[in-house]
Amino acid sequence: MFGPGGNGEAFYAAGNKSTIQAPGWLEKYGLDAYEYEAGNGISAGEATLRAIGEKAREHHIRMSLHTPYFISLSGVEEEKRLRSLDYIGKSLWAASLLGADSIVIHSGSAAKISREEAMALSKDTLARVADTFGDAGIRLGIETMGKINQLGTLDEVIEQCRVSPVFAPVVDFGHLNARELGGAFLNVDDYRRVFQTIGEQLGDAYAKDLHCHFSKIEYTKAGEKKHLTFADDIFGPSFEPLAEAIVREGVSPRIICESAGTQAEDALAMKQMWLRAKESIS
Repeated sequence: MFGPGGNGEAFYAAGNKSTIQAPGWLEKYGLDAYEYEAGNGISAGEATLRAIGEKAREHHIRMSLHTPYFISLSGVEEEKRLRSLDYIGKSLWAASLLGADSIVIHSGSAAKISREEAMALSKDTLARVADTFGDAGIRLGIETMGKINQLGTLDEVIEQCRVSPVFAPVVDFGHLNARELGGAFLNVDDYRRVFQTIGEQLGDAYAKDLHCHFSKIEYTKAGEKKHLTFADDIFGPSFEPLAEAIVREGVSPRIICESAGTQAEDALAMKQMWLRAKESIS
């Protein structure tokens, strides 16, 4: 499945004004997934969230939700860190109204403490999250991150997910590429190793049904700088090898495009690349 994270330029250029219109527009556009962006907090009310969810079901759009950026799994101030449970709880409330089956949570920062200390704090927070919300029936996704001073390598996210089966990795390929300064995904096998590693470490079900983000991302020596569009031919990564890897691994990921303003167009381009790879390999 392919879809955008939030509403891009094409959505508004088509005359749409509200996210309630997004599911119908996406179905006509040829996409089948949508990630509701709540990075700055959940401001929509119950009626609006419920209406979006109803439209998503009507138009067969699979929903997910990105939780607020200010969630701090590894924050050194315990009061602030544990406040993350409230934000995750509100995100799950919104996700249930949207009919979303997944939420996405940032891994945490390691900017002011060692990675070992940050990982220990994040795992403590996640254990509390699992105890409080483990029966919510919604997948709790931990995202790989793009800045080097953040937690969020693939290995770190897998370690976080081992806290409880309710957690699953969310692989942002652009983030991983940025933190490796463009060297993460040079060929099909580099992408295949992501699915294989998750399958070996967490189980095949996690690899087969992976929730993913994809965009081309500009980076510096510190990692991620800003999201780009598919027009970029400098920073990458390239999606074509990933399309082939998906087919050869026999997996069925959901891929949310986070391009800068062209997320719907680029999501459709990815879907078309995957269909071509599927036809070519079969």
